[in-house]
Amino acid sequence: MIRPKKRVVAYDKFKRVLDVLGAGTVLLVSLPVQVIVAVAVAGALGRPVLFRQERPGLHAKVFTLVKFRTMKDVDSAKGLVTDEQRLTKFGRILRSTSLDELPTLVNVVKGDMSLVGPRPLLTRYLDRYTPEQARRHEVRPGVTGLAQVSGRNAISWANKFALDVEYVDRRSFRLDLKILVMTVAAVLKRDGITAEEHATTHEFTGPETSAGGKP
Repeated sequence: MIRPKKRVVAYDKFKRVLDVLGAGTVLLVSLPVQVIVAVAVAGALGRPVLFRQERPGLHAKVFTLVKFRTMKDVDSAKGLVTDEQRLTKFGRILRSTSLDELPTLVNVVKGDMSLVGPRPLLTRYLDRYTPEQARRHEVRPGVTGLAQVSGRNAISWANKFALDVEYVDRRSFRLDLKILVMTVAAVLKRDGITAEEHATTHEFTGPETSAGGKP
């Protein structure tokens, strides 16, 4: 009988193959859509059309995440400082439809990410996690995940991290397939796109934020 630990390790190898095939296929099929979105981003927000930011991945190794831009550049003279001020109506549409995530499939093909897993958060959060919360980095981060289909940005940090760790322990082909199906439904419903009273989500400042759900 295969022990649970050995079973998930074996699945991780199989999952990597599925990630390359799945992400590669969607990347190719969506190229016409990505060209249209890139032109629209250039017209609405200017260049560059891609947003790049360092995020921690498997074992907290930092990689460069790639997405379509949804915000204007920071410009204090124009009052563009916070996410609420910088996020445009066009950007909200991209986020609500998840079209901004299409370039992230390149990260999946490269091996930085997986189709399913805990979402890659900001590098400045690394030293704020409890040891249990840090377990989210035991697997590759995902384009979608258990927390994303369970409320996305509308749930507290405590719930998000609990779901991330639950995924780490329970990951399987069946669970991944379920999450992918639920992701499609969540995108169509456009549920949980933002946290209450925030353009995206509120800052995670440590366990005290996680417990209360708000900064």
